[in-house]
Amino acid sequence: MQVDIFTQVIVPVIGGLGIFMLGLEFMSNGIQSLAVNKMRAFLGQVAGTPVKGVMAGTFITGIIQSSTAMTVMVVGLVNAGVVGLRPAISVIMGANIGTTLGNGLIALPLGPLGLLLAGIFALVYIFAKTDKVKSIALACMGFALIFYGLNLMTGGLRPLRSMPEVMSVISSLRADNYLGLIYCVLIAAGITAMIHSSSATIGIVMGLGAAGVLDWKTAVAFSLGADLGTTVTSWLASLNLSKNAKRAAYAHISFNIIGVMITIPLFFVSMNVLTWVMQWFGGDPGVPVMVNGKETFPLVPVAVGLYSTFFNIFNTVLLFPFVGVFERVLMKVGASAIDDVEDYSQPKFLTPAAAKEPATAVPAVLRETGRYLEASLKFLDIARGKPDAPDKVEEHYAAMDVLNREIRGYTAGLFKADLPYARADLVASLIEEEDFTASLGEALYQIARRVERQPFGPAGRALVDTMLDQVADAMRAVVPIDQVSPPVMAAAAPRLPELAELRAQALRLGADLPWVERGAILALLGSAERAYFLIERIDAERRSVSRAVPAPAEAGAPQPGALVPAVQTAG
Repeated sequence: MQVDIFTQVIVPVIGGLGIFMLGLEFMSNGIQSLAVNKMRAFLGQVAGTPVKGVMAGTFITGIIQSSTAMTVMVVGLVNAGVVGLRPAISVIMGANIGTTLGNGLIALPLGPLGLLLAGIFALVYIFAKTDKVKSIALACMGFALIFYGLNLMTGGLRPLRSMPEVMSVISSLRADNYLGLIYCVLIAAGITAMIHSSSATIGIVMGLGAAGVLDWKTAVAFSLGADLGTTVTSWLASLNLSKNAKRAAYAHISFNIIGVMITIPLFFVSMNVLTWVMQWFGGDPGVPVMVNGKETFPLVPVAVGLYSTFFNIFNTVLLFPFVGVFERVLMKVGASAIDDVEDYSQPKFLTPAAAKEPATAVPAVLRETGRYLEASLKFLDIARGKPDAPDKVEEHYAAMDVLNREIRGYTAGLFKADLPYARADLVASLIEEEDFTASLGEALYQIARRVERQPFGPAGRALVDTMLDQVADAMRAVVPIDQVSPPVMAAAAPRLPELAELRAQALRLGADLPWVERGAILALLGSAERAYFLIERIDAERRSVSRAVPAPAEAGAPQPGALVPAVQTAG
């Protein structure tokens, strides 16, 4: 029978792969939006020892279904000092196990039912009124699309069996000896490195195996290569990160490479064990089943999922006793000549323990707000082109946005039903100050982004540098946050004539200043003016309500006019 390559193979395979990967993305995004902050707090609480780290890593990654998100979370907690390097290494071991739970789910024989479920949950998502319901519907829709995408790929790959030229090429990919095994592992590793998703590679392999295009043992060997190839993604993601981030990535790379090197000599023995185990999961995966008059191999995805889970559990059990050795080696190998860049996306002081008492919670909020303002100053360093400034203004802004949301959420959580008026007034004032600091960060971000995008000639650059110096000087009124008597006044009015003079200079330069640069400078001066008024407003808010925590008995009227007490920041 003649096979129409485009309609019978290319369309369902490409479409199925896209739907499969979209389903993974939807499921991960939906679950993370529901639980990632809670999971991060949970991880910070429980991952105090290597054993707890493995358990926490397995549990959390199994829920959020994203080992990448889990690695980023761990790196941030290490940088923030919440989790030590040793338990962080064990968390990553657990994450390797947790991510295989998704492979087990993919192997479930739901087939076309996935399209029906995806449609139902898509309607729920569209008509949902709350973010929580939308996130649940998105996760469920993604879960259903995974199965439908895999079903499409399986159907599209099945016609390849009737094409001799294709089967002759694929027949050379057989893991029936050690050389063929290594070849299959390396090919799968290369594919995974290119598409940056081990789950997608395993999904493709499951489809090929279920369609009978790949021998089941060869499909299992490809899943082993997917675990190896995913380390390339970790390495690429760590290139521009801090030393601790590199160490975490190196830990992931080391685990999988060592595990694959140990597992390859044991592969054929493990295949005998897997064949025996498959008796409890339906029988021999190499025996076809007739569906609608066509041969299919529904147990191959089950075998691939089981082996992938076994490999990561075996790898963790084998390497767990050497966590201390990994830590000592990584402290040397992971070192960089460049100092760590502080991760501003992770709070340092907003711990669950501090939130229990107002006497510790308020200073924690003040210190974290101070960090946010210090991060805002980095935008001026970016605009100046300082070598120690963050490399990418957009990434720095995104990190600060995460920190601001953490601060606001933490502060809002200080409101209690029986909170005395004085304490409620203080919490409300802190929230208002956080809003002003966020707006100030936005104004400085606009300055950095405009300077970065618009090249300036000598005349224009001189005006920009003068403006940057003036804004940096004004920031001294609110940074650092523990000043009792700031060296400069926060009032905006005395600084406005300086901006007016810069504006006049820009207009008088005429042909010496191109119109594109003149427009950018006028916009920069507008952002500087907004920054001045926000600095003044932040200072006024701090003075409107005392930052000293009122005693429980002080439940009466508010205390306007008190000066901000010094808050000793941690060194």
